[in-house]
Amino acid sequence: MSFSRRNFLIATGVAAGASTVLSACSSGNAGGSGSNKAPSVDKAAAATIAVGTKADSTGPAPEVEGAVKGGTIYTLDQIDCDHLDPAQLYSSYEGAVSVPFLRGLTGYKVDAKGKVTLVGDLATDAGTMTDGGKTWAFTLKDNVKWQDGADVTIEDVRWTFERLFAKFVTQGPRYPQSWLIGGDKYKGPYEGKHLDSIEISGNTVTFRLKEGHSDFNFMLAMRGFSLVPKKHDTKEKYDKQPFSCGPYKIESRSIGKSMTLVRNTHWVADTDPIRNAYPDKFEMQFGFELQASTDRYIADAGNDQYTVSMFNEVAPTRMQQVLGNATLKKRVLTQVDTTCYYYAINTKRVPDVKVRQALNYAWPSKQAQQIRGGSSSSAIATTIISPLTPGHQDFDLYGKKTKPTGDPEKAKALLKEAGKVGQKVVIAFQQSDTAVKTAVAIKTALTKAGFDVVTKQVDKTSFYSQIGQLDNEYDLFAAGWGPDWPAGYAVIQPCFDSSQIADGGVNWPQLRNTGVDKAIAAATVEADPKKAAKMWGDLDRQIMELAAVVPDYNPIRNWMYGSKIGGIQYDAGNTCIAMTKLYRKA
Repeated sequence: MSFSRRNFLIATGVAAGASTVLSACSSGNAGGSGSNKAPSVDKAAAATIAVGTKADSTGPAPEVEGAVKGGTIYTLDQIDCDHLDPAQLYSSYEGAVSVPFLRGLTGYKVDAKGKVTLVGDLATDAGTMTDGGKTWAFTLKDNVKWQDGADVTIEDVRWTFERLFAKFVTQGPRYPQSWLIGGDKYKGPYEGKHLDSIEISGNTVTFRLKEGHSDFNFMLAMRGFSLVPKKHDTKEKYDKQPFSCGPYKIESRSIGKSMTLVRNTHWVADTDPIRNAYPDKFEMQFGFELQASTDRYIADAGNDQYTVSMFNEVAPTRMQQVLGNATLKKRVLTQVDTTCYYYAINTKRVPDVKVRQALNYAWPSKQAQQIRGGSSSSAIATTIISPLTPGHQDFDLYGKKTKPTGDPEKAKALLKEAGKVGQKVVIAFQQSDTAVKTAVAIKTALTKAGFDVVTKQVDKTSFYSQIGQLDNEYDLFAAGWGPDWPAGYAVIQPCFDSSQIADGGVNWPQLRNTGVDKAIAAATVEADPKKAAKMWGDLDRQIMELAAVVPDYNPIRNWMYGSKIGGIQYDAGNTCIAMTKLYRKA
């Protein structure tokens, strides 16, 4: 997402995440059966992501059966990308659409059956760990080219990670800044200084960490750590049109309206185990609400037959029509997701835990689910860690499963105890048709519970940039987080450790709690995976007792697409449709 991903940002339009949402494990059912039965979030199993060998890391990517080259594929989505500079990129939507032109040291390889493997992308393999995970080495592949034909160099690798420390980088994932030795004092490479804990020798880069992290290579698979060429680094301006070493490059952009990707003729397929490159061009189109895009998919006319959405899903108002029609449902990819969408409560503005608990009790979970399209679109969430992520514990502190429409009496009683009946709360939503309806339901429920509610619609494209500011003017805001890789650490630490409170950070609740911080530190260094998973689950409960967020839902994705789109496949590593597997049917 931190998508952990910021989630993600492949959503129904109510919230767009994280994450992370660059989530690294997911499971569910592919569409096409014609069945009306929604997959179960609680019963879905987390996908296993193995670490591949050097042989797995060689290209070219496995061919997609029946795929043909040529033509243009179109997209219909609500939003453009807020960021494309990898250092600033931290949403799953941005991660999904950047796979064709951004490459990192590691990445996720998807086979024909949907099995996902962590492999070396620009590196010859998925890395070599020594010293209990405190030292990691990666060797750069030969013959990898930038879009101008220049070689990708080991100096580019070092530059990519050193520039993460620059002052203008305020939005992206911050694991290296926290993990690398000396990262707390380093200010970036622009004044000619290197970070000693990033060493290069020949074609190999070595990272030296403060503590052991056996999942460092999974962390590097995030699009936020894709390479940036030192020669073409334009600092802040790089965000608008990054340089490519993938199969496609950005030909043109009209911010908020469109982006065109064309072939990068210098891409060498033999170096890339992940990406295929079937269409000649991607024409990405922005500004389409869910109902508008769904209606075009239903009509399936003209170029819409060659169209797919990376963000937009089936509109809640069309869910029954589409999923209840066996013919239409054949053109829907349905997938359970690891993300938890929640409303972060600004603990700085709402410091009283009883008030925050009252918000949880009063929440209209069932009403919001119906607005999203019912149980076919989502499951009501009661925890921060998804049922699909290691560390999940099944608990329901605020009675959402027994009273899914909310418990206004319990909420009002807590407000009375706190002396806060009538407390004003300002809630931020992303602009969308669904969000408008959801805001009404939430305002009605919270008002009944004794709150004075103000709702504000915020521009979707810049939403996370706005809520990421420490001085934002919102008490609650719709957010979402899917793990950056399959571990409780990747859900809890980025979002609730007080060290992550900063402008552009993703501790959106601005939670400062000594007990939580100590528990995070202990779980981080626990080497036994089973013990660590339990510790992260205990932390989930501890944070929910503090009511730092209101868990809202775990998504069930329903992506519709045109009848002449081939290669539709789910990428569980990046929690999205695998964009580089797509092709135009004849």
